Amino acid sequence: MSEIKPVARIRTKFPTKFGIPRQSGLTDTLAAIVFEPEFRSVDAIRGIEEFSHLWLIWEFSENTKAKPGLTVRPPRLGGNTRMGVFATRSPFRPNFLGLSCVEAVSIDFSSKDAPVIYVKGADMLDNTPIFDIKPYLSYTDSRPDAKGGFAAEVFSDSLEVTFAEGTLGIISDEDIPALKEILAEDPRPHYHCDPEREYAFEFSRYRIFFKVKDKLLTVTKTEPFGK
Repeated sequence: MSEIKPVARIRTKFPTKFGIPRQSGLTDTLAAIVFEPEFRSVDAIRGIEEFSHLWLIWEFSENTKAKPGLTVRPPRLGGNTRMGVFATRSPFRPNFLGLSCVEAVSIDFSSKDAPVIYVKGADMLDNTPIFDIKPYLSYTDSRPDAKGGFAAEVFSDSLEVTFAEGTLGIISDEDIPALKEILAEDPRPHYHCDPEREYAFEFSRYRIFFKVKDKLLTVTKTEPFGK
């Protein structure tokens, strides 16, 4: 079998796994696809600007040391019910491959790493290796009548998000809409329901602290993170 290797890496605002959207397209967070030197050519993406969305095939690079099994416990089912690994989108898979549909926003042809493709909706850790990029074709890839199985049945309404006084002070105007979308989707494991527990995750250049009571998520504190 031929060895596969990354053609690019994606730069996102998710330095750690906690807080990453559970599926692609749930938020409009901007990310950049930076090609490996071997594929860093305008010839490799000629015509890609004609497509509004792209499929990314990538690696769950932080999970490759784990030993995958034939069953997993989906968080959406409370973390206690086992389902077949091929009936889920669990990151713990035999080949650790992920598949995401993202919106193509623009292409940078002038930076030192050009061409760089900017996309929205990525659900990937910063610096995740990408093995392939394919155009999304609506006439064949969209199935409006498709069944969502147990994933659709347990999908809950979004949370209401509020910010305690002073917590928005360090967040840039550019990052606020995406942060609200991420929080509204409830980053917690679905079997956590302690209203007194304070959670924290890193997003962009910030560490975000929050609590959830009923359907209300309150950001309790924010602080700088990383560079």
